[in-house]
Amino acid sequence: MKTILITGSTSGIGLGIAKEFAKTKQYNIIFNGLETNGAEIAAAVGKEFGVDVMFSNANMLNPEELRNMVNEGISKFGKIDVLINNAGIQHVSPIEDFPDEKWNAIIGINLTSAFYLSKAVWKGMKEHKFGRIINIASAHGLVASEFKSAYIASKHGIVGLTKTLALEGAPFNITCNAICPGYVKTPLVEKQIADQAKAHNISESEVASKVMLVKQAVKEFVSVETLGQMALLLAAESSSTITGTALPIDGGWNAQ
Repeated sequence: MKTILITGSTSGIGLGIAKEFAKTKQYNIIFNGLETNGAEIAAAVGKEFGVDVMFSNANMLNPEELRNMVNEGISKFGKIDVLINNAGIQHVSPIEDFPDEKWNAIIGINLTSAFYLSKAVWKGMKEHKFGRIINIASAHGLVASEFKSAYIASKHGIVGLTKTLALEGAPFNITCNAICPGYVKTPLVEKQIADQAKAHNISESEVASKVMLVKQAVKEFVSVETLGQMALLLAAESSSTITGTALPIDGGWNAQ
């Protein structure tokens, strides 16, 4: 059995990816999140798919908590083979009104935490001559949009970190790749659709095609299952030559 650590995995994209790995029954899973019932969410996935799990509520803004999470995972399972840096937050505002504290939080959670966690698992991956680090970036890791300065800076940064770790990890069979999704239909996005429909007095389907997915050629949301399947491919032993990439799963957004 291999062991995977997924940050932000008690909801949304992270939980969807965790379930795809659980389905294989080949991974112990370390869950992480700030939900008050996070331990119950992790246990439910473990029970449903018959895999061993661990839960940590480590805060992405606290380096010591992140290191402790890694150490606890290694203590329980022996090693961490795969790290998925998924946790992230967003804030939309013109630059002149962008709150300093929001900038710091977004950079800290979306980018700096990935540095701390990659550093924490690196030694063990080198010793075992196997490691797969997968960063959940965004289409906004490759292109920009207005009013998202911190988010876009963090996601461009995670793509740069991905490339650097890929180069450093190459001699040790440690790969690092970034997945760059467009809009993913999570409960959070579904709420945004409903809010936008009310604000613009249009249907929810029109919000999807004319507002949220306007930059995508394929007017469909990315599924968490698709992201999970891509992560499974990147985590595979046979994927040792796939490294340093930023893979868009964005309905053709970046093709334009």
